[in-house]
Amino acid sequence: MNIEAYISSGILEAYAAGLLSAPERREVEQQLKLHPVLKDELAQIETAQELLLMKSAIQPPASIKDKLFEALYEKAEKKVIPLKSSNNQTRFWQFAVAASLSLAVISSFIAYNYYNKWRTTVISLNDLISRNQQIAEDYNTVNNRINQLELDLRVINNPDFKRIIMKGTANAPEALASVYWNERSQEVYLNLQNMKELSKENQYQLWAIIDGKPVDAGVFDGNLAGLIKMKNIGLGASAFAVTIEPRGGKTSPTLEAMEVIGTITAG
Repeated sequence: MNIEAYISSGILEAYAAGLLSAPERREVEQQLKLHPVLKDELAQIETAQELLLMKSAIQPPASIKDKLFEALYEKAEKKVIPLKSSNNQTRFWQFAVAASLSLAVISSFIAYNYYNKWRTTVISLNDLISRNQQIAEDYNTVNNRINQLELDLRVINNPDFKRIIMKGTANAPEALASVYWNERSQEVYLNLQNMKELSKENQYQLWAIIDGKPVDAGVFDGNLAGLIKMKNIGLGASAFAVTIEPRGGKTSPTLEAMEVIGTITAG
């Protein structure tokens, strides 16, 4: 038997409240003999019910006593003839009222207990959903990174791509970047080894020098990893360079803001 499922079913609360039929009570008592942990759970439930009943008890204010006696005296003076009722009827109604109050309190306790169990289950379910979402996000991140690495390796290992190393100028002696250029497909990829981050107002811009003229190959930020796909360029490039330009780039380079440059060797 699944002990946790049996406890969560609420049958022990119903047993403690006296709401089970005779066969159901016998079945519960049999399980209590077989499983000591159920006895402990039942003891906790009975203790909780007792505490709840004690907390539900209402202490009448002291003024009620005086008002009650005043009312009795007034009725005696008015010579009201009381209706007679048998002791059996009186006891019946006393028991009926007591049973109703007890049932209401016990029902409230059971409902509260179920609510707490439901709330705990909902919280656990939400935690599980959040963890699954995080795992899915992590998986997608890793999967995207693997796909990017596979693409990078295909470019780097492709003999049709020439690698042009661009070294730092006097503006940035420590700067370093590389271009992978496929003259046949005109594809250009950029790899940053050491480029400082720029302000939000600026971006780097890659230029290809073709027939002595700079050709825009696209803009990029300095905090990117892996190979960066840039604009395709035509044939005949003799060098590549990077300048700092306003965000979005310009139609012609700011030569005094050149950061790196690399020439293409013949063959």
